[in-house]
Amino acid sequence: MLDPKLVENEPDRVRAALTLRNAGDDALSALDRIAGINARRRELIQEGDACRGLRNELSPQIGKLYKEGRGAEAGELKARVAEASKRAKVCEAEQDGLEAERDALLLGLPNLVDERVPPGKGEEDNVEVRQWGDKPACDFEPKTHDELGDALGILDFEAGAKLAGARFTVLRGAAAKLERGLVNFFLHMAEEHGYTEVMVPYIVWRETMEGTGQLPKFEDDLFKLSDPLNGQDGFLIPTAEVPVTNLHRDEIVAEDDLPLAYCCFTPCFRAEAGSYGRDTKGLIRQHQFHKVELVRITTPADGDAQHELLTAHAEACLQALGLHYRVMRLCGGDISFTAQHCYDLEVWLPGQQKYREISSCSVFGDFQARRMKLRYRPNAVDGKKQKPRLATTINGSALAVGRTLVAILENYQQADGSVVIPEALRPFVGGLDRITAGD
Repeated sequence: MLDPKLVENEPDRVRAALTLRNAGDDALSALDRIAGINARRRELIQEGDACRGLRNELSPQIGKLYKEGRGAEAGELKARVAEASKRAKVCEAEQDGLEAERDALLLGLPNLVDERVPPGKGEEDNVEVRQWGDKPACDFEPKTHDELGDALGILDFEAGAKLAGARFTVLRGAAAKLERGLVNFFLHMAEEHGYTEVMVPYIVWRETMEGTGQLPKFEDDLFKLSDPLNGQDGFLIPTAEVPVTNLHRDEIVAEDDLPLAYCCFTPCFRAEAGSYGRDTKGLIRQHQFHKVELVRITTPADGDAQHELLTAHAEACLQALGLHYRVMRLCGGDISFTAQHCYDLEVWLPGQQKYREISSCSVFGDFQARRMKLRYRPNAVDGKKQKPRLATTINGSALAVGRTLVAILENYQQADGSVVIPEALRPFVGGLDRITAGD
C-alpha cells in the first residue's frame, strides 16, 4: 500500500506513476476521490478540534455560574457544551468513515515505479538488459514440448482434462521424475546460495493475501474456499511469495538479522481469469503448477543490491542447466501491480521459436511491508534506540518448475525424438541421462 501521506502531499507524483503504468480511469478516479476525502477530513479535524476546544472552555464556567445563582446562564452554556460535544462526535464518526473509504481506495492503487522503469504499454515495450548462452543449433525441425511429451508418452493432457478439465496435465514416468528432480535441484541451488528452506500452508487467510497485494484487486484470479478457514475467508495460494513474505507480518526484525533469505517449494493455484484463449496448449499456463520461490527481506538502502543478488541466483539455475535466456526490464505497462522494479527472465524455446517468461524477480520497496506491518529496528546510534522502519521485500522464482521442464524438453530434444537430460540435473533424477519413448 502506498504511504497515505505521500498520496496526500505528492498527488502529482502518484498521478505520474499511474500514467506510466497506463492505469485505467478507475485508478485515476480513486486518486481524485482520495484527494477529496483528505480535504474533507482536514475540515472535520478542524471542526472537531474547535468543538472540543469550545467544550473545554465553557465546561468550567457552568459550575461557577450555578454557584453564583445564575442558573439560566449556566443552562445556556450547558446546552452549548452538549451541542459542541454532539457535533464533535458527528465529526469523528464521519472522519472514521472517510478514513475507512480512503484506506480501501489506497489498497487498490498500485506501487510507485522506479525511475529505471521504461515507458510502454505491454511486453513488446520491455527492454532487454542482457543475454546468456546461445540458442541450440538444430539440424532438424524442433517440436514443441506438447508434441514431444505426447510422442514420448510422458505428458498426458487427456488424463488431466478427464480429472479436472482444461489447464491440468498428468505427468507420467520420466516427466514426473524430471519435475520432482527439478524441485530438488532448485532447492539445492538455493541452499548453496544461503537461503533457508521453509514449507508453508498452501491455503491462507484473506489478510495474508492482502499483505502481499493479491487482494483486494485480484480476487477473480484466485481460488477461494467455499467455507471459512478457521473463521476467515480462505484461498489457495497463487505463489509461495504470499505465505513466505507474511512469515514476518506484524513483526519488528532487528537490523542485524537482515537480510532474511527464504526459499520455498509449493504448488501454485491460479484461476487465470483474464487469460481465456491464451496458451491453451501444453504446460505454459496451468491452473496448478509448481515453483521454487526466493524471498528476501532487507533494509531500503540495501533493496537494489539484494534485488540484483536474487536475480543472479535465479539466473544461476538457468545457467547450470545450460538454457539460453535473456533478462528483460519490464516497462510501466507490463510491470506487476505490487512491483517497483522487475526483471523477467525469459528462456528460449526452440519448438515455439520464442522467448517465454520463466521467472519474475521484483523489488517492492515498502509497498508490501506497509500492508503487513513488517518492520525492522535500525541499529542504535550513539547508544540511542531507533524507531522501527518499514522493511523492503523482494522475491522471484528460481524457477517455475513446469516451464523449466518445457525448456528442457524443447532445448535438449534430439533428431530421433529423445531428450537428453542436462548433466547438472542427472544426480537429481536417479542418474537418468536421456528420455526415450517408454520412460
